[in-house]
Amino acid sequence: MASNPNKALTNTRFSDLEPPLSEPVLEALTNSGFEFCTPVQAATIPLLCNYKDVTVDAATGSGKTLAFVVPLVEILRRSSSNPKPHQVMGIIISPARELSSQIFHVAQPFISTLANVRPMLLVGGQGVKADVRKIEEEGANLLIGTPGRLYDIMERMDILDFRDFEILILDEADRLLEMGFEKQINSIISRLPKLRRTGLFSATQTEAVEELSKAGLRNPVRVEVRAEAKQLNGSASSGNSASSKTPSGLHIEYLECEADKKSSQLVHLLTKNRSKKIMIYFMTCACVDYWGTVFPRLSCLKSFSLISLHGKMKQSAREKAIASFTSLSSGILLCTDVAARGLDIPGVDYIIQAQLVTPKALNSL
Repeated sequence: MASNPNKALTNTRFSDLEPPLSEPVLEALTNSGFEFCTPVQAATIPLLCNYKDVTVDAATGSGKTLAFVVPLVEILRRSSSNPKPHQVMGIIISPARELSSQIFHVAQPFISTLANVRPMLLVGGQGVKADVRKIEEEGANLLIGTPGRLYDIMERMDILDFRDFEILILDEADRLLEMGFEKQINSIISRLPKLRRTGLFSATQTEAVEELSKAGLRNPVRVEVRAEAKQLNGSASSGNSASSKTPSGLHIEYLECEADKKSSQLVHLLTKNRSKKIMIYFMTCACVDYWGTVFPRLSCLKSFSLISLHGKMKQSAREKAIASFTSLSSGILLCTDVAARGLDIPGVDYIIQAQLVTPKALNSL
């Protein structure tokens, strides 16, 4: 059997997994260009398809989204061919609007193989009444969204029926807890039947994540997938500690300079790399707005594509910013850690921390 040349993938094809995936899902995978599994997909999909709870420790960018979307669709396919309009069978929770929207769109080709299952994206940025009205009129069988909006909807809508609920996915669970969503998550879980499948996906395993796993999962199987790492001095390693290691494909540099020369050094770095695609992290929304105003006024940066992204922007503006930067072959995204986890932005050459941001921004690497 021919092996896969891509080192990020295994030699396991989706068509080789046991229990076998359905033909509609295999066709959707092929149409999307997926043949071989990543390690987290090869390990996790069979477990969830065999009705096991899982807690998955794997880095951002390891293919986690398909690792839970594929088994979720297969479980829903087996459970009911014709759910009622307000019969909720699955929920996917993620920490950010942009990540929830990304999951929703990645999942669409697979959910569309389920003729009578209606997905609903539930995130902030617009009035909750519009979501309530849409669910009342059109129904919703699979909820994908952020914990705040999901909690709000579940508080307001007694019409939602969770009695035949099948599967709960918590994506980027460590980030969910870091952002203070523990109350909302616990409330959501308390409304769901205990006899369900649950997948908890996290880039780091903290005490809070362990506590959530104990409270929300039943005898979970632990899946730990670590990318090859290197010590900061360059030597290869495969140990479990991530605190002093970086992915082997990542090259890190730092620049020491006096505080009053920091801005000019940043501008110099950008002008030297005008053909590159660059993300720059700042600590606050105000900093992003400030430099988003200053940079375009500098003659040396006038020809650059400069895009700002932070949490105080309107949702439509945030979506437009991500779509615009994703489509660019070169350009600069000025952002806070709202872009710190899980977003699929291809072709990024450099990530610059212009200020000492929180460690979670490093996960975007």
